[in-house]
Parts: sequence; C-alpha cells; structure tokens
Amino acid sequence: MTTPSSYIFCSERLGFRNWQDADIEPMTAINTDPEVMAYFSRTQDASLTVAAIGRMRDEYDQKGHCYFAVDLLSSGELIGFIGLHEQTFEADFTPCIDIGWRLKKAVWNQGLATEGARACLQYGFRQLQLKRIYSITPKINLRSERIMQKIGMQKEKNFICALLLGDARLEECVLYSIKAESLENK
Repeated sequence: MTTPSSYIFCSERLGFRNWQDADIEPMTAINTDPEVMAYFSRTQDASLTVAAIGRMRDEYDQKGHCYFAVDLLSSGELIGFIGLHEQTFEADFTPCIDIGWRLKKAVWNQGLATEGARACLQYGFRQLQLKRIYSITPKINLRSERIMQKIGMQKEKNFICALLLGDARLEECVLYSIKAESLENK
C-alpha cells in the first residue's frame, strides 16, 4: 500500500500518484468494463492500457502532470484516474490542458470524481501555475458534464471532436473551461 507521504498530493479521501506496473491489471479491468467505457468508441484491452500508462508516466516526468493514478486513502486501492493531460488533437482550442477522470463503477455516486477533480484544479493552478484548464466529453455524457459544472467550469461550446469523427453517437462534444482566477475567487 502506498503511504500518504508517497502521493504527489491528496484530497480528503484520495491520493494522486504517478503510475506503477502494479496498476496495469486493475486499470485494465476498469478499461474493459463496458459501462465505464460507455462514452468511448471502444473498451481498452491490456495492451492499450499498458501504452496509456506509459504515456502518462512520460507526461508526468516531462510536464509534472498526467491523468494521475488515484487510490482510496482508506484502503490504498487503485480506483482509476483523475488528472490533467495535454490534448493535441486538431481543434481551435488545442493544444490545451484537459482535466479528465475514469473511475471503476463500484465507486460511482460517492462524489469522488468531483472531489478529485477539484484537487487536480488546485494542483494545476497553484503548483503548475496553469492559467486555464479545459474539459471535453461527448454531449451525451451528462454525468461528466455535471461534474464539470460542479467544479466551477463554464461551458464554452459544442463541437465536433476530430478524435471521434464518424461516430455519430459520440462525435458531438461539449467544451468547458475554467481560468485560474475563477478558482482563486472561491
């Protein structure tokens, strides 16, 4: 189990850290759950999970952020990810820093994504000195959009996402953002 001092930062119930090889199996279980991945074009098998974890490790080493591995502090159990990732797909707002989350179904509806996202915003603005953070989700993903609203983000627009082009169910996305000064005023 990871000790609290091993985390990059913590919220009340969550610890945020860089990825470890031991995370591959539990994250693959999350990535292959059809309900968790309902707003993605497909689930992600072990090889795709390994590649994603490798990219996140590299991003953290290079930039000080990534979609962090997130543990429950009470048990040390990996429950998914919440964090900050540089998006570079073709759009009029990229490159940008995106906040995102993916948690296993067993911990849904406990406020953990909202709690973790708030902690990541604070980390991004205070430690990394970011000026603005974005969030993107398919228009039909109302649960994620509600989290964006709860953490104080403002809707900018709907757009067709280049990454999802051709998937009529998912290609229309919503874009939200929040500026550093908005967090300071709360």
